[in-house]
Amino acid sequence: MKKALVPIQDVARKLGIPEEYFEQVGRHSGKVRLELLADASLKRRGKLILVSATTPTASGEGKTVTAIGLTQALALLGKKVVITSREPSLGPVFGMKGGAAGGGLSQIEPSEKINLHFTGDFHAISSAHNLLAALIDAHLFHGNDLHLDPERIFWPRAVDMNDRALRRIAVALDSKKDGGGRKTGFVITAASEIMAIVALAKDRQDLRKRLEGIVVGVTRGGKPVRAKDLNAVGGMMALLTETILPNLAQTTDGTPAFVHAGPFANIAHGNSSILADQIALKLADYVVTESGFGADIGMEKFMDIKCRYSGLQPDVVVLVATVRALKMHGGGPKVVAGKPLNAAYTDKNVALLQAGLPNLERHIRNIRSFGVPVVVAVNSFATDTDEEIEVIRKAAVAAGAEGAYKCSHWAHGGAGARELAEAVVAAANKPKAFKFLYPVENSIKAKIEAIAKFYGADGVDYAPEAEAKVALYTKLGFDKLPICMAKTHLSFTDKPDIKGAPTGFRLPIRDIRASVGAGFLYPLVGAMRTMPGLPTRPVFFDVDLDLKTGKVKGLF
Repeated sequence: MKKALVPIQDVARKLGIPEEYFEQVGRHSGKVRLELLADASLKRRGKLILVSATTPTASGEGKTVTAIGLTQALALLGKKVVITSREPSLGPVFGMKGGAAGGGLSQIEPSEKINLHFTGDFHAISSAHNLLAALIDAHLFHGNDLHLDPERIFWPRAVDMNDRALRRIAVALDSKKDGGGRKTGFVITAASEIMAIVALAKDRQDLRKRLEGIVVGVTRGGKPVRAKDLNAVGGMMALLTETILPNLAQTTDGTPAFVHAGPFANIAHGNSSILADQIALKLADYVVTESGFGADIGMEKFMDIKCRYSGLQPDVVVLVATVRALKMHGGGPKVVAGKPLNAAYTDKNVALLQAGLPNLERHIRNIRSFGVPVVVAVNSFATDTDEEIEVIRKAAVAAGAEGAYKCSHWAHGGAGARELAEAVVAAANKPKAFKFLYPVENSIKAKIEAIAKFYGADGVDYAPEAEAKVALYTKLGFDKLPICMAKTHLSFTDKPDIKGAPTGFRLPIRDIRASVGAGFLYPLVGAMRTMPGLPTRPVFFDVDLDLKTGKVKGLF
């Protein structure tokens, strides 16, 4: 049974946040001021634990709930601990996936508010993004003094909703000025460069520098035009003044939680903010953070982008696996979010499970290639058998993991992940030899091909548009930026239906885009889109408001 939420001021005191650095927002959330980072009296330097996963089914494998359960379990062991998590996007909340604040007895609360508007950070990011977009078209209308090429403007608009109809649009249809009727589009807010900037900024000065560096397009002569050239940065900074402050919340048992920034991992870099991690590490002995989707996506970006810009290194990676996902990778039938599971996933089938183990094994080897120890968390469901979980344990240890542990945190909270927590503490204190996947000084293609090899690909095929972007970005001096692959999270390949640990495939790159302010290039792999669409029956059909209590119902 859930405990009643405690006042957020009590959570702040539990974490040891000095009163002058905390601003309450409602009864159960608040903002932490950045001045805390300069306080020399706060001398803790906690261990950083990264939670990732094997390649998931369309329903997800409980990575967020496992990160929360692990945090709760560490608190039960007497550790001073905090979780740093991303804020959910309304796209998946109202689309196929539903809420993203955990579940059962391992949730971050107040979950309904977190899954909806929370402290308004997403709205502020959308507003800052669209302020710049509006200014671009206003600049074209008022004479285009910068000689922007309307055919080579890279900055779209943004909205926090799955809306495929906005992928390609035309704007200024009533204008005969330069740029009238030009084609553009929308990205989902989680894929906005400003979302990535908020997540990667180390302080206000760094936020401003990154916003200034946003490249919105090029002139007719081929020179980059940046946000600072349009005098856009002051207004964006004003909109983001509160957004840059991490949000404090709590788990179902009152353990402190930071919820800040929400970049998608299959489109952007997929990790919560550097600032939340840095503040948490000054306050706690253990900080649990989660990267989006599988270890080939969010974890690789955590290592090669977030660690590169923050100077942080994880002390251990927890790899979440489930019996059902590994059975899918062994050849099980398609899993459709929101629909009942096929009996292949609920009945005991050791042979099908064993056929899917190469996916687990590849992820373990990939994590170890960064020089960091791995612990496997088996997020268990009621239909899993002890024999199946033992098969996973043996395979995980043989592949190089420190161990694999059955977890029941959804049903039992922290008590259901206690054994995992004990193993994580032991692994976090082991020596590590952290290293990046590639040197950032390498060419654009060399970095892309290093990541493709990490996926298991034999090589990379570049479409003409991608080749042109390689040449352009190299000429403009953007070639020394790290790479943020925009790729399906459902497969090591570009094709969601190819499961397991495939080899002998080639990775198609159809285009490459530049988030220069955020500090990365992002290749579009295959059919990957930066604006998702709604399914035939979106989950928000079940969401409504209780007119008597004023509470949201049907949100999960």
